[in-house]
Amino acid sequence: MNSREILRWLAAAAASTVLVTVTAGCGADTGGAAGSGGTGADGALPEGWGTLRTSALTVAHPPGFTPQSATERSKYNAAAATLSEGGKDVGMITVQLDFTDADSAEEAAIGAEAGIALGSTLGKQSEIEVAGPGGKKTEARRVDFEFTERGSRVKGVIVAGVDTAKKTYAVRIDAVKGKLGDGDLRRILDSLTLK
Repeated sequence: MNSREILRWLAAAAASTVLVTVTAGCGADTGGAAGSGGTGADGALPEGWGTLRTSALTVAHPPGFTPQSATERSKYNAAAATLSEGGKDVGMITVQLDFTDADSAEEAAIGAEAGIALGSTLGKQSEIEVAGPGGKKTEARRVDFEFTERGSRVKGVIVAGVDTAKKTYAVRIDAVKGKLGDGDLRRILDSLTLK
């Protein structure tokens, strides 16, 4: 996985305000129960894991991921960590804050979808909850997608919503299939906590 390509996709999300306006209300699956979609919204930090901290949220990362400094990550990311194997990036977790204007988790997710590469297989949005201040559950949206890059199939998940300051956030997890287990993905999502 090339970090520059990921950064280009994320930069596209920053320009998605027009897309949000044009597509508001499209592509959402609100039939699922809140809390479904792989997050228990407990905000738990698994033992031995690291944490990406931003002004609006925290999210855990498995020990194999290496956090990027402000100079290493894209200017569009408030936090990022990469998983490398054999000198090649095979996974990445990024956090974007205030990347578009949105009044709801659904609109934030639509804006975040703009950062997904053309040609990706995009799943429907699912309504979930994330941990908020004081253990309160907060509405969010989960979007699953897949794409092929340099012959490798990559699985991605974005959790997007509106934080307690009424600003958008998006946590994106990309990993080459087989490099990040479903259990670790679930723990990453479950750890997401708004401040």
